[in-house]
This record gives sequence, structure tokens and C-alpha cells, in this order.
Amino acid sequence: MTVADGSLAPPSALRRLMRRKLALLGLALIALVVAGAALAPWIAPYAPDEQLFDGLTLEGAPLPPDARFIFGTDLLGRDLFTRILYGAQTSLVIGVVANGLALVIGTLVGITAGYFRGWIGAALMRFTDLMMAFPALLLAICLAAIFQPSLWIVAMVIALVNWVQAARVIYTETSSLATRDFIAAERTLGAGTGRILFRHILPHLVPTIIVWGTLGISTTVLLEATLSFLGVGVQPPTPSWGNIIFENQTWFQTAPWLVFIPGAAIILLALAFNLVGDALRDVLDPTQRGRD
Repeated sequence: MTVADGSLAPPSALRRLMRRKLALLGLALIALVVAGAALAPWIAPYAPDEQLFDGLTLEGAPLPPDARFIFGTDLLGRDLFTRILYGAQTSLVIGVVANGLALVIGTLVGITAGYFRGWIGAALMRFTDLMMAFPALLLAICLAAIFQPSLWIVAMVIALVNWVQAARVIYTETSSLATRDFIAAERTLGAGTGRILFRHILPHLVPTIIVWGTLGISTTVLLEATLSFLGVGVQPPTPSWGNIIFENQTWFQTAPWLVFIPGAAIILLALAFNLVGDALRDVLDPTQRGRD
């Protein structure tokens, strides 16, 4: 089975992916973050909200990185390394849940509009265009202000503003597939709509869905961090890389590690998913086969 006939060839695709050094770097970074988040209760030296008696200087300032606090402490005397580990849990949960939900919504809208076309497709795509007309960050802030911010509410809000790009791509590919001869032949043989959609069209969309699922996580992580930094995302005391920066921004000049370390974590995780997503796009694109 090959990509060209609508399904994946896992061994071949995996081998091609493993030959890409940047993809391997991205996978290593993702594995490091996932391992840190999963093992946080066992490897974190303190509880995420534990305010240590000796976690501040005599003047009440955060402690810089040293042998005991490898990332230093924050303005409340909490271990920053511990909060970064638990913040990774928040970023990954929201990234996977929000992006997964956005991908499901975008796929359903795109495949429905692309297959049925007519007034159904026109109505769905005009609604998609309307959603795309609003700046995603502004719309997310408005939705987050309406609902009581929490981990799952933030994931839902991000999903509601991030599905439109996937819907556009899926719609374009489905519209092209729906006019192919093999689809016309299936209709002639009496195949129902469900069989055509799930047995003949959806398998051709799997590479696109995988790529968008990977690339979308980086966008979701950045949007979650932005919302948390602005105070409308995940709320303290739940640690999030965005709200860690928000809480400690006043110490930027005297304790820059409180901003640089969580900021670097956000950038590296987003970069890692982008590297893997770009590699998957090339690996799963049938026009690129044989070029690497």
C-alpha cells in the first residue's frame, strides 16, 4: 500500500522520517517534554505550589539558579524547575485536546462541504470565512472572558478558533476527490454516502490530517501561553508556562530567568512540533517520494 492509493506505507514513511535530522531533533525535544511532564510527580523536587521558607533572599527576592534550585525560585519562593515540569503537563494536555477537537471539527466541516457542495457547502464555507475574518487571538480572548477560565474551558476556546484552517484545507482536497472517476464509479455501483466518505475519501485525507494534527499543536501551545500571559487562560495556582511569565514579569530586569526559562520552553516545544510537522508533510506528500 502506498500514499498514492490513499493509504500510508508506515515502514517506508517511518524510514524516510528517521533520515531527517531536524525531524529527529524535534522528536527528541517532544520526547523530553513528554517524559518530564509524565514523570513530574516523581522527579520534581517539590510540590508545584510549595512556598519554601528559604526560597527567597533576606530582601524577599527570588533566588537565582544554583545547585539546589537549578532554575531558581519565583517571586513566592517556589521552585521554578518544578513549576516548569508541571506547566508542561498543562501545555501538552491543552495542545493535544484543543488541537484534536479543532481537527475533528475542521475535518467534519471540510469533508461535508467538499462532498455535498451546493448550498450546504456554500453555507459551511461562508461560515468558515466569517470565522477566519476575526483575529484568532481577539476571538479567543472574548470567548475566554465569557466563560470561567479553566484547563478544559481554555482547550475548548482554542479549539473553537483553530478549526477554520483545517476545514479550508480538507474542503479543498475533498472537493477535488469528489470529482474523481473512482468516486463516480462507486456512485454508479450504488455505494452510499457513508461508504464513499469513510472508505474512499477519508483514507486519502489521512496524510493531511496527520500533518495538520502535528503542526496545529505548536499553534495551540503558543495560543494557550498567550492567553495565560494575558490573564484569560489557565488560572493560578495551576502552573502554565504562560502564567509563569505573567506572574513574574515584574522581576524581568532583576530576575530574568523567571521569564527566559518558561519562554524558552514555549519556543522549543512549538519549534519541535513544527520540525516534525514539516518533515511529515514532505514524507507523506506523494510528489516528494524519491527526492530524499
